[in-house]
Amino acid sequence: MQEKEFRKLLDKYLEGSISENEKNLLKKFEKELISENNSFHFKSETDKSRIKNALWQSVRLNTVPDTRLHLNWRAITSAAAILVGFLIVGYFYFQNNSLLHQNTIHQNSIPHNSITLELEDGSTKIIKENGSVTLTDKEGAILGKQKGNEIVYSNSDGVDKLVYNTLTVPFGKTFELRLSDGTKARLNSGSSLKFPVKFLKGQDRNVYISGEAFLEVVKDSSRPFIVNTDNLNVQVLGTKFNVSAYPEDETSDVVLVEGAVSLYQAREKYDPQDVVLLEPGFKGSLNKRSNEISKGEVITSLYTSWMNGELVFRNMAFSNIIIKLERYYNVTIVNKNEELAAKKFNANFGDEPIEKVLQELKINYGIHYNITDSGNIIIK
Repeated sequence: MQEKEFRKLLDKYLEGSISENEKNLLKKFEKELISENNSFHFKSETDKSRIKNALWQSVRLNTVPDTRLHLNWRAITSAAAILVGFLIVGYFYFQNNSLLHQNTIHQNSIPHNSITLELEDGSTKIIKENGSVTLTDKEGAILGKQKGNEIVYSNSDGVDKLVYNTLTVPFGKTFELRLSDGTKARLNSGSSLKFPVKFLKGQDRNVYISGEAFLEVVKDSSRPFIVNTDNLNVQVLGTKFNVSAYPEDETSDVVLVEGAVSLYQAREKYDPQDVVLLEPGFKGSLNKRSNEISKGEVITSLYTSWMNGELVFRNMAFSNIIIKLERYYNVTIVNKNEELAAKKFNANFGDEPIEKVLQELKINYGIHYNITDSGNIIIK
C-alpha cells in the first residue's frame, strides 16, 4: 500500500465514512508490514514521521467539540492504536534495512503523484511521462529504455540471474511496459507490476500485479507466463487479457480478450486438472470471502475501456464507483449518504473532468455533492 492510499483510508476511518472492506484493508496492511515477502518499508525516519504527523493532524481536525465527540474519540483511539502498531513494526524494519536502502531516493524528494521504478538495488527512479531514460544495471549494462509513455526492456545477454524491477503508477495516471520477452503490459492508475528485467531460459515467466493491467503475452510454449496476485494466479502461454486485483476490491477479476488462460488460487500449486479455464469473451472472478472462482460471459470492451480514457459502470454499487473515480481522477470522495453505498448504477464517461462527471450523476440520479476548499468531494 502506498502512503497516499494509507492516508486516504485513515482519513475515512476518522471521519466515520470507511467501509468494512476498507477497514479490513487497514488491518491487512499491518500484517503485510511483517510479511517476509512484503516490499513496503519506511524509506527513512522522515517518512515514518510524516505518516505519524498525518495521523495527529487528522486527530486535531476531528477533536472539535460537537455532539459526535464520543464517536470521534472512539474512532481516533482505534486509528491511533492501529498506526502505533504500524510505526513500531516499521521502525524495526527501518533499522534492519537502513543500509540496504541507503541509495533509495529520499521520500521527500519524490514529487507528488510520480510514476516510479524501483530497481534491484532498492534505489528508485522517477519516470517522467513522455520522458527519455536509459536503464542500466550495477555494471552499466543497458537493460532498457523509456520511449515516451512506455519503457522497453531488452533481452540482454549480460543478465544471467533473476533480477526484479517494480513499476508503480499513482492515481490519475497510466503507463506501459514492454518486458524482455516482448510481452506488453499497460498499467491502470493505482497499480504496480513487479517483473524480471530478463526472463531466464528454462524458467517460468512470473510477474506480480497489484491493481489493474492489460497484458498482451508473447507466446512461448516452453515457458508459461504466470501473473501472480494476492489471491489469484493466471497462467497463460500467449494471450490478451485484463486482470484487476486491487487489494480493496471484493473480487479479483480476469477478462479474456484473446487466447486462453487458466485460473487458480494463489495459495494452491498449479494443477491442470484443477483450474478454471477461460475462453475469449469470459470473465473469471475470485471472491475473496468465499475463495471460490466463478466465470461468466461478458462484453470485454466494458472492462478494457479504461485504456481509451473511458469509465464504464454496469450494474455497479455506488461504493465501488467512488473507488474507481478516486483512482482515475486522483481525488478524495467522502460518501455521507449511506443509503447510496449499496445502490447500483449504469453510467458511461469519456475523457472529461470530474466536475462534469459529478454533474451528470446529479442530473441523472439525483446525487448531490459539494467540493471543499481542499478539493475533497463530499457526497450528501
